Amino acid sequence: MDSTNWQPEKPVISKKIDQFFITIYQVFLFIRKFFREVFRMPFERGEFIRQCYQIGYRSLALITLTGFITGLVFTKQSRPSLAEFGATSWLPSLVSIAIIRALAPLVTALICAGKVGSSIGAELGSMRVTEQIDAMEVSAINPFKFLVVTRVLATTVVVPMLMAYTGFIGMLGSFLDVHLNEATSIQTFFQAAFEKISFLDFGASMLKAIVYGFTIAMVGCYQGWNANQGTQGVGKAANVAVVVSMFFIFIEEIIIVQVINFFR
Repeated sequence: MDSTNWQPEKPVISKKIDQFFITIYQVFLFIRKFFREVFRMPFERGEFIRQCYQIGYRSLALITLTGFITGLVFTKQSRPSLAEFGATSWLPSLVSIAIIRALAPLVTALICAGKVGSSIGAELGSMRVTEQIDAMEVSAINPFKFLVVTRVLATTVVVPMLMAYTGFIGMLGSFLDVHLNEATSIQTFFQAAFEKISFLDFGASMLKAIVYGFTIAMVGCYQGWNANQGTQGVGKAANVAVVVSMFFIFIEEIIIVQVINFFR
């Protein structure tokens, strides 16, 4: 072996740092490609509608159960603290602030990250490892536009709708507990609930849901699109899609809250 051609091996940490920046660059290229393709015709309307159905309608049962229990349990847990000060009449406004400002978008996003994000990652991952995406390219179909753009747009549109539905169901769960304990009418409950809620609160929650939906779909599509190593890669893509999207959701929550509080 010629010692003049020998080069020292890069440290493990250096390799990981290089891989991190390479991944960041690849993600940037993936997002840039999405924004290029989204404005190009034709628009895959049929696939977009199908994805809206898959994401929205099939998530309703889980969203309904989770939202209702969230509102009910939060009200039950808040009552003893307010009862110590004789302020149980503040329950509707307290619950509405908590649900609309924070719980509805966050709970919806976490559920969709687990259900929708993993599904997108696994579906695209299986298509990648079985070479279905390559077959679409050969047949003159733009697989990125058909598979990625439609899923990202559908998730970005549907998650805000699911968020509004979660907030409504959560308020119904809260009303049930308040009605059973204080015999409050539904009209009185919702009047008290929305006294402290402003347009900024609704707008901030809608903005959160849009950002969360885009993040969930983009992470899931990226992981599935770049899956490898056969069936093992499919499972890894689905798992990483959930973990990474949840991580970004919490980071985005902190950033958006700080920005909204600046304008509040």
